[in-house]
Amino acid sequence: MYDFKSFPDRRKTESVKWGLYGKDVLPMWVADMDFVSPQPVIDALKQRVEHGIFGYPMISDELKQVVVERMDERYSWKITTDDLIFVPGVVSGFNLVCQALSGGKGSMIMQTPVYPPFLTAPGNAGIDGITVDLVQSGTGQYIIDFDAFERGLRPDTRVFLLCNPHNPVGRVFRKDELEKLAEICLRHNVFICSDEIHSDLIYGGYRHTPIASLGEEISQRTITLIAPSKTFNIAGLECSVIICTSKELREKIESARRGLLGHVNVLGLTAAYSAYKDGSEWLEELLSVLQSNRDLLVRFVHENLKGIKMSIPEGTYLAWLDCRGLKEIDDPFIFFLNKAKVAMNDGREFGRAGEGFLRLNFGCPEGMLIEAMLRMKQAL
Repeated sequence: MYDFKSFPDRRKTESVKWGLYGKDVLPMWVADMDFVSPQPVIDALKQRVEHGIFGYPMISDELKQVVVERMDERYSWKITTDDLIFVPGVVSGFNLVCQALSGGKGSMIMQTPVYPPFLTAPGNAGIDGITVDLVQSGTGQYIIDFDAFERGLRPDTRVFLLCNPHNPVGRVFRKDELEKLAEICLRHNVFICSDEIHSDLIYGGYRHTPIASLGEEISQRTITLIAPSKTFNIAGLECSVIICTSKELREKIESARRGLLGHVNVLGLTAAYSAYKDGSEWLEELLSVLQSNRDLLVRFVHENLKGIKMSIPEGTYLAWLDCRGLKEIDDPFIFFLNKAKVAMNDGREFGRAGEGFLRLNFGCPEGMLIEAMLRMKQAL
């Protein structure tokens, strides 16, 4: 039903992805996709704009209910509309949560390499950041070193900032892995703040499990963040959801806002409701396209880009390229930007464990991905 092969010119649309680099550079970096959003979302936005009045919005019962139903249908996670707090973005959301739970004291732990805003969240909250590296198995897949994770905890550690599905390594952590993490956090009296923004973008053979759905005890000590933004390519409309089943923690989060964090705008609310209510067919087609792109990229890297390795992403539309085998190239980010005219994310943005890696966004039409791969091959 939908066209995932072509896309409009984004150069003059206030797009940071397409505006940061020169016109001869293919942007394969920041995590928004080069696909037109679902038609039901576009139609809903048109109808709302044509109304012509854009006063202060409120969160409708219908939007709250569609989120509750989605969690139950997709993950068998039963929550209520009272458990929801709407915020402009997941990044501002987890910063808010970390500040609310820490009170400006103690430390926060996370698993690296990881989405760059995680690394700045502790400083924003006035606390220490602890990083524990994920480790690579013999196949290159990242796994959790549970002993190292537990050793990394300090007596003053208040929050574990979890990324699942993981950005940038593409893991969708298994239920047993999440249970081990939850058990450690419960035993050490550590809250969990779980960024699950990519939870809808899961490939065949894998299943997303919200860590808060593992049981009542862990649910009461976990705050989960979701959004339609990555799933339906509406990040610029800034609507995200904090899910928290603990009334006490919700009150702390609301108190921490203290006039500093705004509310979701009316168009963001309109798009979110339409996406969750009517976007399932578009999402199903999208996942097929993304999986095809993923498999194409994996094959091409293996067969044509000597010196580069990548594990197969289980979720997200982000590839984590291990460029440490390019012995004659000091800086792979600068090399591919200058020689291939392909812009990716420098792995060093994701912490020390990202040294020698690049993150490539394959959420784009196949032709654009092929062009980027051919440019990279030619440069090498």
